[in-house]
Amino acid sequence: MVTLKEVAERCNVSATTVSNVINGKAKTSEETKKRILQVIKETGYKPNYIAQGLRVKKTRTIAIIAEDIAQFTSPAIIERIMETCEKKNYRVVVHNLRLYDRWSDTWYGQEDEYHSVLDPVIKDILSSQVDGVIYLAGHARIIKTFNAGFDLPIVMCYAYSESSAIPSVVIDDEKSAYEMVSYLINKGHERIGFIGGRMDNIHTAQRLLGYQRAMYEKGLLFDPKLVYYGDWTRQAGFDGARSLLEKNVTAIFGISDRMTGGVYDYLEEKNLIVGKDISVAGFDNESIAAFFRPQLTTTELPLGEIGSKAAELLLDKLEDANGDSQNGDNPRVYKFPCKMIIRKSVSER
Repeated sequence: MVTLKEVAERCNVSATTVSNVINGKAKTSEETKKRILQVIKETGYKPNYIAQGLRVKKTRTIAIIAEDIAQFTSPAIIERIMETCEKKNYRVVVHNLRLYDRWSDTWYGQEDEYHSVLDPVIKDILSSQVDGVIYLAGHARIIKTFNAGFDLPIVMCYAYSESSAIPSVVIDDEKSAYEMVSYLINKGHERIGFIGGRMDNIHTAQRLLGYQRAMYEKGLLFDPKLVYYGDWTRQAGFDGARSLLEKNVTAIFGISDRMTGGVYDYLEEKNLIVGKDISVAGFDNESIAAFFRPQLTTTELPLGEIGSKAAELLLDKLEDANGDSQNGDNPRVYKFPCKMIIRKSVSER
């Protein structure tokens, strides 16, 4: 979506000049005016209430763009965003893109499908005069849709922005995985299997780094043969356990509780007892983790903290015109570590 600033840059004029031309107030040459109008036509730029200067006061309304509120991480984050905003007398509206409901996980990288849903929502938000936006992703990745030229203050939540002007609030995948693997090593395990999600996924990459760092600091060699990549499903956990047990692991670290459920399935099929014959650890602390038998040792995601921080950053931006400004090329990233939940699925070696 083209912004007023981008139109101005293409025409080599100021944003004020473009705004004046749009509103018929331009004191500029006819040639410049024609060039601006031609670029507007070519780019399909649509003036909104903000660009037209019709915004006369704050509405004290925040918009959340959620990729899918059915993702297990989304409800807790949204609840805390709303709670934090309401304490400051801001109203919150939620736009649910329903990306996973529409296309499961096949929409990754499909820009046409993604924008067919996102762009109308952005258009609606810009015309409704909300004060700011929190973009809530379904999983961690780099979001390139928004940049410094976006017409509203925005914060990225559960994902990373590539723009240095947009702060990102995420979980500390690496530190959390490091703590879990260190715990397994301290229990006497040296051959620890790792069941990850997709290889190119940020959660997978960061949690594998934590696994590797824990091994290195304990003087253990990293064996890439003990790493299995799946697709976050229970079946992937089942297949991963089958592969790793052939390599004589004494513990398995599944980086999602859903995949770890598949590990339990395979071990039961082989008449192996979790927490006795082999230790198992998960990640996420989904509600099902406490109902595994034995109960699963895992990590609790700091979803509430992430939601609160995202809201606080946005509100700070709104209260201070220069709030959260940042110089340099690197985006500001706020990371929150997970909390280990020790249960009964890990035993001494």
